Parts: sequence; C-alpha cells; structure tokens
Amino acid sequence: MTDTTTQTAEHDIADALCEQVKKAHAKRTPLRIVGADTRAFYGRPVEGEPLNIAEHSGIVHYDPVELVVTVRAGTPISALEAALAEHNQMLAFEPPRFGAASTIGGAVATGLSGPRRPWAGAVRDFVLGSHVITQEGKLLRFGGEVMKNVAGYDMSRLMAGAQGTLGVLADISFKVLPKPTASHSLKLSLPLSDALKKLAELGRQPLPITAAAWHDGELFLRLEGGKSSINATRDRLGGEALDADFWRELRDLEHAFFTQNNDKALWRLSLPPNTPPLALDIPESDIFYDWAGSQRFVKTSLDAETLRQACQHAGGHATCYTPAAYGGAADPFTPLNPVVEKYHRNLKAELDAHGIFNPGRLYAAF
Repeated sequence: MTDTTTQTAEHDIADALCEQVKKAHAKRTPLRIVGADTRAFYGRPVEGEPLNIAEHSGIVHYDPVELVVTVRAGTPISALEAALAEHNQMLAFEPPRFGAASTIGGAVATGLSGPRRPWAGAVRDFVLGSHVITQEGKLLRFGGEVMKNVAGYDMSRLMAGAQGTLGVLADISFKVLPKPTASHSLKLSLPLSDALKKLAELGRQPLPITAAAWHDGELFLRLEGGKSSINATRDRLGGEALDADFWRELRDLEHAFFTQNNDKALWRLSLPPNTPPLALDIPESDIFYDWAGSQRFVKTSLDAETLRQACQHAGGHATCYTPAAYGGAADPFTPLNPVVEKYHRNLKAELDAHGIFNPGRLYAAF
C-alpha cells in the first residue's frame, strides 16, 4: 500500500440512494435510515421506508502521511480500523460498535465516543468533511475547503449526533492519529469517594491517562504514550495489571455490568468533570463510572423526571438506553427548553421540510 491510496467505487451506491430520497421527498414518504442497525436501541423507534446505506461501503481515499481518510458511510468500523492499523493509525474517538457489522456512518450519526473521549475529543472533533444527501436527493460536499453551505451551517459537524434527522451521510472524511507506542492498563482497589478524589488529583497532572473508570470498589486506568512515560506512571500508581480487553467491553457495553441482571432500565448520565455522586436512591453496584466520572451508566427503576432533575441540578443530562418497549423511557433524550427547541424546529424545517428523514428519532414532534 502506498502513502496515498484510492479504492475503486465498486460499492458506491450514492446515485441509487439519491434517487430514493428524491422520490420520498416528492411523495412525502418517511424514510428510516439504516446501516447495520446495531444502534437501533439509541433513540425513539422510526416508522418509514428503509433507506439502506450498508452497501455504500469502502475506503474512498486514505493518506497516512496527512493523517486523513475518507470512507463511505456503510463501511464497517472493523474494516476501517483494520486499514488504519496497517499504518499504525486509529480513530482517536474510539467509536463504540455494539455489533460486528456496525458502520462508521452510524457511529457519526449517533455521535457516541468510547473511553478515550475526555482525553482525545468527541466524534465531531475528528470529522473534517462529508458528502450529504439532501432532502431534494442531491449529493453535496461539505468540509475541507468548503467549510459551510450558503445557509451558514457547518453541516459536517452538524450531522454528528443528528441521528440522520437532517440528511443522509454518504461519505465522511476523518482526521486520524498514530497509535500509542506503548499501553498499560491497571486496576486499584478503592472505594468510590477515594477513587473520585484520586481521579481529580490525577487530572491535574500531565500523566498519560487515556481512560478512567470505576465500578464495584475498583478504579480502572489506561495509560498510553511513550514507553518510558508509561513505565514511570505504572510504577508510581502500582495496582494490578488489567486486561486491555476491558476497555473494549466497556466501549461496546459488553461488560458483565451491562449484560447481567437487566431487570432495570439502563441510563447514561452525562455530567461535568468532578461531579460528586448524585443524591439518588441507587446502589453503587448499579452505577458504572466512565470518563473519570463524567459519564455514568446507571441501572434503575427510577422515573425519568427524577433522574433528569438530579442531572440538571448538577449541570448535566440523562439519556435512556433501554427502549420504551422494554421498560425504558418513552422519551430517551432530555426534553429541550423552548429556546433550543425553536432552533431545532427551524433547522429541521430548513433541511427537511417534509420531515422524511428519520421522523421522531430524537423527539416525537420532529
């Protein structure tokens, strides 16, 4: 493989996708955008004609020297990461998969990042540009030299986390990073209060930490960087060696915490750094602290309003991962305040006038 590679377009079905969108727009037919469907649990269910992007796959262009890759939205994350690994590079936002067939388009659409997120950045921080199928069935390029469209929107980053409600991602360009030269994971036996103090202390120091979690009396840390720095930090912290596969299980919600005793709804609490434990009637064993405590997975039967009020009081928000059909909240995402809702409605009306793209995916009203 040369420094700059271009893959043939044998999996380019953009024209067919554009035609389907064009017809749906004319007939005002709702579309349910689907790739591998591994993230169907995230958000409200969508009723509509399937728009399958899974066949729109393959790496369009990859320049390891410039640390840039452009890939079609239906490309499996595993295939993209394998190609990057040949050049010892990676997607630094560590996208969760939730299944072997998980696509990169789905990763961007949901905007979810893995354990490295607080130290490396979110999905949108690594999106350089994209090709988006608009409501009229046109394939438009955003990003790179064309940073915004005529309406003034940074569409490439706007698509990250929009859940396909504003348009269809066709191709995405990413900034990639070199893989760390060394890595070591460890665990320390610490009660929650001591672990949170420890994390706050470590966060004020220039240490090579790229993941930090706590659960059931144990603090988990991942160190990545130069070998000498890793060794020095490892010797300083001590603890017991931890299998690196732990972070994959946490990333993809495959840890035993997520797969066992699921008689309660699973919630994700997003909170500011160094937020103390919330005043909620939830056993510590039913909480998994990630992102050094800023992301907390909670298994609970508490109602949505109670959880969201506690998070809002702390400056955060709560999202339900369990579908309503299985005992989760009817509205998985925190309701918008009137001002923000107005902007969402205006944006949706401009980019999807007939409401054909994943209607109701984020909120029931649009």
